[in-house]
Amino acid sequence: MSRPRLLFVVESGTDVRLVEGLAGHFELRIVARTIGGGVEISWPPAVEVPITKGPAGRAGFASFVFREIIRRRGEIDIVLVQGYSLAAMAANTSRQFAGKPVILLVCSPVEAYYRCRLGYPNGRPYQQHEAWLLDFFSRANALAAPEYVVLSRHLEDVVRSHGARRVHNIPIYGVDTELFAPATKPKSDLKQQLRLPTDGALIFFSSRIAPEKDSETLLRAIRTLLDQGHRLWLLHRSGGYRKFLQDAEAYKVSDRVIATDAVDPRRDLALDYQACDLCVQASRQEGLGFSPLEALACETPVIATSVGGLRETIIEGETGWTYPVGDDRKLAAQILSAISNPVEAQRRARHGRQLVAGRFDRQLVFAQFAGLVDRLTDRQEGAHA
Repeated sequence: MSRPRLLFVVESGTDVRLVEGLAGHFELRIVARTIGGGVEISWPPAVEVPITKGPAGRAGFASFVFREIIRRRGEIDIVLVQGYSLAAMAANTSRQFAGKPVILLVCSPVEAYYRCRLGYPNGRPYQQHEAWLLDFFSRANALAAPEYVVLSRHLEDVVRSHGARRVHNIPIYGVDTELFAPATKPKSDLKQQLRLPTDGALIFFSSRIAPEKDSETLLRAIRTLLDQGHRLWLLHRSGGYRKFLQDAEAYKVSDRVIATDAVDPRRDLALDYQACDLCVQASRQEGLGFSPLEALACETPVIATSVGGLRETIIEGETGWTYPVGDDRKLAAQILSAISNPVEAQRRARHGRQLVAGRFDRQLVFAQFAGLVDRLTDRQEGAHA
């Protein structure tokens, strides 16, 4: 039996693990907006996937998406669109002409992320007309789109507030629990292998540098703990590591920071989690948060803000430690609590791995998504019959 033919529309870049997972279950083709100065897929896929690049401008790309779906309607069975912006509107409009089901994949609360620019500018400034457009397209797509896939209950609430009706909670791309697994070596050996400091607790922060990720609160907390005489190191991996180093210099903690570009998540990232004593997710807003889940899969303890989708996975006293958004004093206290109680930290981390294996395992979530696609394509064929 042939696999469903899926067209994946990528407006703002996507993760290679999502691409490879989709390619493992579908005959996949990608239509991606050209990202000037960036990449459409985070890393080169290990499988061959046809990719058609469209214009860099969002309006031009939306028009391109509409034409591509119409042009390729005989080559595809279903359309998956990342986000609910202009390209999603184009895909939804195409349904009336191409007759193909469309799923909107929602990985983040876009409006909430955008509002973070108001108080914490970093890069492009907040503009009111752009906020209005985001709100307009979120509601217009909810009226037009019959199917949504979201990563968390929090995101389900977000899209239902727009007016969405059929919403499926499937956290793709999930976590590869065989790759992200407890270490087989002592952490001291892994630190030496990765040339990381061994004289003190090593804390991992892997979020991108953006207003919604709040690296500033983490840096203030580290400064507080260093002033109290605690020996700590902070490891950061992301494409924005240079900005992170500049911020670390401003908070006078740069001598305790190791920051580099992102590493390949399919090969090197798990070693970082396994080597670190603690992972911190400091988000001001979060759709789900895969970094804490990957850390827990490696049985590395996690501290996270009590916000958004993080509240569903990082539970105080059960799977980690939590603190209020922006509260650097509470975060410092939670870091000290976690590194001072290794037995309790490991208990919570083990419970966390059980959670990840039961709800977020990569094979499980892609099977759930494949089942949804089968139902939708069968429904479409039945309607035509």
